[in-house]
Amino acid sequence: MPYKNLKHFIDTLENAGELVRIKTYVDPKLEIAEITDRVSKSPGGGKALLFENTGYDFPVLINSMGSYKRMCLALGVQELDDVSREIEDLFKMLSKPKEGILDKLSMLPKLSQFASWMPKVVSGKGACQEVVMQDPDLGKLPVMQCWPKDGGPFITLPVIHTKDPNNGSRNVGMYRMQVFEKDMTGMHWHKHKVSAKHFMEYKKLKKRMPVAVILGGDPVYTYSATAPLPENVDEYMLAGFLRKKKVELVKCISQPELEVPADADFVIEGYVDPEEELIWEGPFGDHTGYYSLADWYPRFHVTCITHRKDAVYPSTIVGIPPQEDAWIGKATERIFLAPIKMTLVPEIVDMDMPVEGVFHNLVIAQIKKDYAGQAQKVMNAMWGAGQMMFNKILVVTDEGAAIQDYKQLAQYVFRHLNPATDIYLSQGPMDVLDHSCSKMGFGGKMCIDGTKKYEEESDNSYETGRLQYNAASEALIRERFPEIKGINASLLQMDIPCLLVAVQKSRPFHIKELNEALYELPEMTGIKMVLYVEHTVDVSDLPSALWRFCNNLDPKRDSFITEMPLPNHKRRAGIGFDGTLKTRILDNFERDWPNIIVADDATIRKVDDKWKDLGMGPFIASPSLKYKQQIYGQEAVVQQ
Repeated sequence: MPYKNLKHFIDTLENAGELVRIKTYVDPKLEIAEITDRVSKSPGGGKALLFENTGYDFPVLINSMGSYKRMCLALGVQELDDVSREIEDLFKMLSKPKEGILDKLSMLPKLSQFASWMPKVVSGKGACQEVVMQDPDLGKLPVMQCWPKDGGPFITLPVIHTKDPNNGSRNVGMYRMQVFEKDMTGMHWHKHKVSAKHFMEYKKLKKRMPVAVILGGDPVYTYSATAPLPENVDEYMLAGFLRKKKVELVKCISQPELEVPADADFVIEGYVDPEEELIWEGPFGDHTGYYSLADWYPRFHVTCITHRKDAVYPSTIVGIPPQEDAWIGKATERIFLAPIKMTLVPEIVDMDMPVEGVFHNLVIAQIKKDYAGQAQKVMNAMWGAGQMMFNKILVVTDEGAAIQDYKQLAQYVFRHLNPATDIYLSQGPMDVLDHSCSKMGFGGKMCIDGTKKYEEESDNSYETGRLQYNAASEALIRERFPEIKGINASLLQMDIPCLLVAVQKSRPFHIKELNEALYELPEMTGIKMVLYVEHTVDVSDLPSALWRFCNNLDPKRDSFITEMPLPNHKRRAGIGFDGTLKTRILDNFERDWPNIIVADDATIRKVDDKWKDLGMGPFIASPSLKYKQQIYGQEAVVQQ
């Protein structure tokens, strides 16, 4: 269903009981984010929030796609898998042999559908240009500062338009924008992004690069800007397909080379000058749950701001999961399953990206396995596919377990896992936001082959042995290794031979040596894997510990296989992974390490005090309180 504008979507949310209007004054600096963090971490993602009293002329909409139901409403579907099935049907229809004239004629209705999805430039001005700011001033928009150590206020849902100067192909992406002046922001596009490639082409030509940014309009514009599309596919074709109506575009006023959706709420026009000095942008509390640290990025100069008369400012926050972006990621997981299956990995049955893995860090792929080595074939195909190249940990399993049932999945994977032979390590491009890589944007990857093995894949020189760990084992281990501050053995009771251990490191190679010493103990028989996290982490909180672990791990650098000879001439193998903070002194780690993101005490108190006036229902305590003891100092950068 196409939405006429953002207000239409807001009305739909309200009619569905998915919106809370907040009439009490709330400051866009830190307070909106703190309230939203509490709500978005509520069961099911809480409600969408419309802050109507922000001290600005425009209300702020946030968490609008922050649940499964609201994500479906945004895309106009009953279930997210409906989109995947429709794409799969289209692929099958287009690839089906056309043997006769009737077969070919049957294609015509579908071809006309394709035409109806293509974006169209219309003449005149759009509703997005009803009001033209005579003196463009970003200070008139309720741009939020989300976290205390952010470099300043950031536009967090910008839909950014650029064109290739050589062939005119459009790209629509989403990159945060730090506001520095009333008419200047940073433009945080990473080197792997298409807009960054356009920027480099303009740099070769020594020409200014036109850029247009929209906020609002149909929510499918926001989603499509985040979608991992091939470079040659127009994001507005995807938007047209999703909304079942073509996107109507109008030319920008000050940057007429670019077109934007006529029904957007705001349009920010301007340019980036490749000859100009870069600006020091950040830090920013990012979707990893850590601050992404400051770096040099291009300056975006605003030449015009237009908006609807009834404009609403859309925003989001990212931080320690789960947040609204987890549901946007879930949509991508479901929608792009069909294209992956139809074009890259035909044996794939299902895919899952657990929220603790913050998108790229952890991906689970379920395949129909027919031959030895098929998991490795899938591994190579997926790591070579678009944004999947950023994946850090890939778990491949077969149809023997339901991958959304994490307990059953883990039991199945570990039952069929030999730590010495079924874990594959590699290196390659990584997300620039991955702070665990020794080099920015380049680091280790790991594939865990949790499929049932064929004879050719099995090594009979290993045996696991029966689990020996019991109630007395933890006390013995803690006494022998005082650096161990916590052990979570709950997974062992679920037939998952994995241990979580919190360690206070104090010397180089500490985790490697500790792992070897632990596996020498008879109590470790039957345990295939140990995940190490830093001593500040509460290992009894499994989701939080796994989130910290996935973020801090470079699998190739931080994995240690230990093999113990057995009297029967066989071997017992176990693997340890170092998911602790890395430092220059202890780990020879040369990059700055970021802090995790928590709200400051003053903001928490302000929100506590005004909660009863917000109309939000029962009091919700700040999620940041859970993590206060895990931060290192108060700055975005951990002092090492």
